[in-house]
Amino acid sequence: MYQLTARYPKKRAFITGAASGLGRALCEQLALDRWHIGMCDIDRKGLEQTAQMVEGHGGSAYVYDLNVSDPAQYAQVAEDFLQQAGGIDLLVNNAGVSGHVGKMETAPVADWQWIVGINQMGVVYGCHYFVPAMKNQQSGYILNIASAAGFVNPPNMAGYNVTKAAVIALSESLFTELKPFGVQVSVSMTTFFRTNIMQHSRGNPEMVKRGQKMVQGSNIEAATMAKQLLNACGQNRFYLLFSFQSRLLFQIKRLSPAFFRWLVGKVTREKKLG
Repeated sequence: MYQLTARYPKKRAFITGAASGLGRALCEQLALDRWHIGMCDIDRKGLEQTAQMVEGHGGSAYVYDLNVSDPAQYAQVAEDFLQQAGGIDLLVNNAGVSGHVGKMETAPVADWQWIVGINQMGVVYGCHYFVPAMKNQQSGYILNIASAAGFVNPPNMAGYNVTKAAVIALSESLFTELKPFGVQVSVSMTTFFRTNIMQHSRGNPEMVKRGQKMVQGSNIEAATMAKQLLNACGQNRFYLLFSFQSRLLFQIKRLSPAFFRWLVGKVTREKKLG
């Protein structure tokens, strides 16, 4: 049993991007502890598969078609879930896309609007619509899924970097803001693990292919990452830095920013990413 399960006996979770990857893996782990899970995505078929898996493991599934970049749609879904579940104990803002891969100036404005809408505003909307319920309950947990890219900021990923840095900043703000109300916050800043994050990538085809290879070449499965994140939340850890590479880079940047920028430049030049 996860520590979060013992802490929140009503076991009510809402997870975005639940049709595949990390979202589905988190649903599976919570289902094993018989959580009641609101799950949303734009992939209805994938959602239904996740729901079947959740119910097969003993959990309860509430399925919602939701584009997280649509605030009106999100407001309605959040209201429906809160009414059906009677509240919320765990919010996981997980939905995300990799966006435009390539030089910043080559990304159309529409691509910027698209990735900001999903990766950044989708997290803002989730917090906006669920935080009031958590504050009224005087309890709850928010897990925001950012990325190591939000502090490493490698080249040719400006849109992704910007949105993930925004999620880190939002999480840091909420950590202090919500603590007096008994609401905990964590932010995940992981390096690559195997998901389909690159499936909707736009931009330079060669760079997209290289990025897909890096993601699929990771030796970390989504299920492994889900277990690590849930265990870390149970310990009330704020920065969730997995794997070791993420922790190392975070410390190097904190202790020596100039050396860190030199290191990122050197590595990306050697990999021909710059």
